[in-house]
Amino acid sequence: MGTVTTKDGVEIYYKDWGSGQPIVFSHGWPLSADDWDAQLLFFLAKGYRVIAHDRRGHGRSTQVDGGHDMDHYADDLAAVTSHLNLENAIHVGHSTGGGEVVRYLARHGVSRVAKAAIISAVPPLMVQTTANPGGLPKSVFDGFQAELAANRSAFYLAVASGPFYNYDRPGAKPVEANVRNWWRQGMMGGAKAHYDGIVAFSQTDFTADLGTIDVPVLVMHSEDDQIVPYADAGPLSAKLLKHGVLKAYKGFPHGMPTTHAETINADLLAFIRS
Repeated sequence: MGTVTTKDGVEIYYKDWGSGQPIVFSHGWPLSADDWDAQLLFFLAKGYRVIAHDRRGHGRSTQVDGGHDMDHYADDLAAVTSHLNLENAIHVGHSTGGGEVVRYLARHGVSRVAKAAIISAVPPLMVQTTANPGGLPKSVFDGFQAELAANRSAFYLAVASGPFYNYDRPGAKPVEANVRNWWRQGMMGGAKAHYDGIVAFSQTDFTADLGTIDVPVLVMHSEDDQIVPYADAGPLSAKLLKHGVLKAYKGFPHGMPTTHAETINADLLAFIRS
């Protein structure tokens, strides 16, 4: 574990375990590197070097009031990979982290990268626009910001105990430990970073970015994702990528790296080894 200070003075916390080919994990909103526990331990045991950082304003990284946009997220990731001098890396991003990975690859190039995977990821564009009629109305995300500002703790508890893990589905059996861990990670971070992050993950258009990426990318998305709806995300990203492969799941939630770690880990491993 360590930290790297970015050009604009933000201290980014990261975990760096093991040796071998590096796999770099970018977490979702509003979480931290801890959300990758199941993946870090699995791939560490398989002989890989695993790295996961806390995004600026999240987890143990500096709670700054600015720079909460995809360009800064990508630059912060680049600061970590450069600091650790990573080569031939695999980049894996979940949700907002998937957008971070896409922007990083497009903005900083793939000279240090072998492959990438994006899971339940926000690209190409979440918000509804004239060019993206299948997106979610901006009012949905405005509502998220209003709920966060009114009572962040209650909002995070509702997200974790409901749509993030599909615990609100009929017959679902909520796992209290998952809910508590999600809430814990969220409350570790800064309210300003999380508030601004809603705009970053919902309004950033990754369409052009996806078309520039020239390494194999596995796009993993569930058809029952309640946070980033499948039809306007996974299939479109896979189509826009030069070497995109879509892996669709039925009945899995947005937070499937946690709830279905065994399946997700196995599919990631098969892709990395292919």
